[in-house]
Amino acid sequence: MESTHYDLIVIGSGPAGHKAAIQGAKEGKRVLLVERARAIGGECVRHGTIPSKTLRQTAVQLSSIRERLDGLSTVELSDDVRVASLMTRLRDVVRSHEDYLARQLDRNDIDRMHGRAKFLSPDEVEVQSPRGEAKVLTADAFVIAVGSRPRTPDDVPIDHENCFDSDSWLSMNYMPTSLIVLGGGVIACEYASVFATLGVEVTLIDKWPRPLGFLDEGLSARFVSSFEALPGCSFRGERQYRNIEWDGVSKVRVELDNGDVVEADKLMCALGRVANVQYLDLDAAGVEVSNRGHVVVDEFGRTSVPHIYAAGDVIGPPALASASMHQGRQAVRHALGLPLGSSIDLIPAGIFTIPEISTVGLTEAQAIERFGGAVCGEAQFDELARAQINGISNGYLRLVADAEGRKLVGAQICGEGATELIHVAQMALAGQMDVDVFIESIFNFPTLSEAYRVAAIAVVKQREALLAGV
Repeated sequence: MESTHYDLIVIGSGPAGHKAAIQGAKEGKRVLLVERARAIGGECVRHGTIPSKTLRQTAVQLSSIRERLDGLSTVELSDDVRVASLMTRLRDVVRSHEDYLARQLDRNDIDRMHGRAKFLSPDEVEVQSPRGEAKVLTADAFVIAVGSRPRTPDDVPIDHENCFDSDSWLSMNYMPTSLIVLGGGVIACEYASVFATLGVEVTLIDKWPRPLGFLDEGLSARFVSSFEALPGCSFRGERQYRNIEWDGVSKVRVELDNGDVVEADKLMCALGRVANVQYLDLDAAGVEVSNRGHVVVDEFGRTSVPHIYAAGDVIGPPALASASMHQGRQAVRHALGLPLGSSIDLIPAGIFTIPEISTVGLTEAQAIERFGGAVCGEAQFDELARAQINGISNGYLRLVADAEGRKLVGAQICGEGATELIHVAQMALAGQMDVDVFIESIFNFPTLSEAYRVAAIAVVKQREALLAGV
């Protein structure tokens, strides 16, 4: 078999792999990007971030139109119209993004190969094309960025027709009247809230007492209250399924551990994801894998083999597209001996539920643990003119300051626009600014960004009370 040598071989073209390849090319290196699918972008583009956020935007726009009309008129779409128009929109967005990513690779003179890669040794990979042709390639450095796939327990009967995983929902040919979602993590909560906003009665079931349990408790509580305010929607916490079956006619039936039975038209299993390492033959390369199936890396993305790196979902949490991009770039920069950029600690988490949730920095509990105390200030969206105008008053912005109420250490936002608004706090944290900067700054009116000033005033009032000994 013919062998070809590259400076850098990147396996996988999702957010981590795409950015890793471009980073290497920008440094003048000969780079090859291997992708098993025909198009560029990985699961992020085909089944994950891009399709799910497109679906979400459709739901948000429909909900917003209904709220702004406020009884003046009604907006109702049949299931056939909703699904047909949604799938057309999804295909257009996905195709456009794939084309954009491919153009970026071409502009940077990055070679591409369509096929499945596996390691033959720490320095060699074999890439097998869809036609079965194999080619051996060598490189000075490798980046493993093969992403993840849905975790589907054996006792969940996924058939992609009645019981779906978080990727195969795209094959739905009609909008269900009711839906059961298993899981309480980011993916489960995003889909549960989106389908609920589209008018589907959704039951969210999870073994933990609250969904999104890694978040500040106030954010999780606001999500649950917003979700359960929608007709026919409920969260069942501290419950596990005992048996799942399709009745053979029209319903999926889930028996819970307390004896309750929940029925719905469809079921979506969103119980996490697993790394796509099954075909890589990592043992041949000597790359260590954790007991959870993730590639083990250090803070630079370096695996147990010094010239082999990994980035993105394949290394585990936080498994965010933004974090994956950063990890891919950082891995290549470290491999090439270049200065590293900003810390991943300052990458905000964006959760595209309805309403949106976004955080950066420390929560109140984390600040108390680190500084011995914390001072927090909130701004409710219903106090903002722009939120009232836009019909998005269900939300809030929270600033977390240190024990003296001076230095900004974190921010949490719940509400439409949260994933955009959070970057203001991100920049303030990067600049190590005091909360006073938000009071001294002039914000456009009316805007949601005014929430920063309102929340900062609340922090300063508490700080003054502390100084006065009140």
